[in-house]
This record gives sequence, C-alpha cells and structure tokens, in this order.
Amino acid sequence: MDENWKEVFSTAQTWQAEMAKQVLEENGIAAVVINRKDSSYLFGEVSVYVEKSNEEKANELLKELKGE
Repeated sequence: MDENWKEVFSTAQTWQAEMAKQVLEENGIAAVVINRKDSSYLFGEVSVYVEKSNEEKANELLKELKGE
C-alpha cells in the first residue's frame, strides 16, 4: 500500500471490514479493503485503509465498530 494510505481498521472477519468500509463511504471517505487471509486455512487479517488526510475522521467514525 502507498504511504498516502493508512490502516484504520483490522479484523479476522471479512464482513466486519466490509461494514467499516461502508460506514466510511457513507460519510464521504474513500476506503479500500485488503484481504490478507490465507485462502487454504482462512487465518490472517482483513484491513481497511483510507487516505492519510482522512485518517483522523475515519478513526472517529469507526470508534464504535472497534469497541472503543
């Protein structure tokens, strides 16, 4: 991932990452989901990235989803 993008959410559950992406996009923030799960054993993380300039707003929007 480019240095202009920052990870704002990470989970083992693909659906949670997609939910985070939807929350961000509904609030005007472009988001990308990167799936790093192993396809054979299904372990690993799924991460959501936003542009660096949107990192603070994205973290605020995702507080509840992160359980903070």
